[in-house]
Amino acid sequence: MSNGTMKIPQATAKRLPLYYRFLKNLHSSGKQRVSSSELSEAVKVDSATIRRDFSYFGALGKKGYGYNVNYLLSFFRKTLDQDELTKVALIGVGNLGTAFLNYNFLKNNNTKIEVAFDVDSSKVGTKIGDIPVYHMDDLEKVLVDEDIQVVILTIPAPVAQSITDRLAKVNVKGILNFTPARLTVPSSIRIHHIDLAVELQSLVYFLKHYPNGKQD
Repeated sequence: MSNGTMKIPQATAKRLPLYYRFLKNLHSSGKQRVSSSELSEAVKVDSATIRRDFSYFGALGKKGYGYNVNYLLSFFRKTLDQDELTKVALIGVGNLGTAFLNYNFLKNNNTKIEVAFDVDSSKVGTKIGDIPVYHMDDLEKVLVDEDIQVVILTIPAPVAQSITDRLAKVNVKGILNFTPARLTVPSSIRIHHIDLAVELQSLVYFLKHYPNGKQD
């Protein structure tokens, strides 16, 4: 079953990194098998959903045995391209951007911020967390030279669309948008919006309406 031909639902795909992280820890501790109920408790996804997710790629658990940890790990590694490094650019080296550069997804072997961009002359030409900071004037050239297809936006909302328009002219395929601006992109670019204020409001809503932590 090749990675290219298999199509799994987006909701399942979003849960795969959760499963992968937990299974990696299990594997490190020498565990050979895991039940759907153990996984459910660890990743807070119900057992029926986990069984359905796993059935998409032929991992059928055996009653009284569970799932083979090594089989699951090898599948996730291929599906999530864990063996292939994805280079990322960060645009906007403010407080949040600097935090990302210093953290740089240390727990993810396959994702790494390679370059950063800003207009602040005190930051341009320096390195933060070993990552070089370039001027925004060099954006297109550096992205093409480094063959970077994924970008994190941590910039002021008013300039977000104009910078996104520039990204659309090079080979960028994905944008993780931390600005509150709702950006327009061509169909060739996938964009994920992460509005921290909205996420916080959502969290508070669920705390109020589902105080026991359970929701459908």
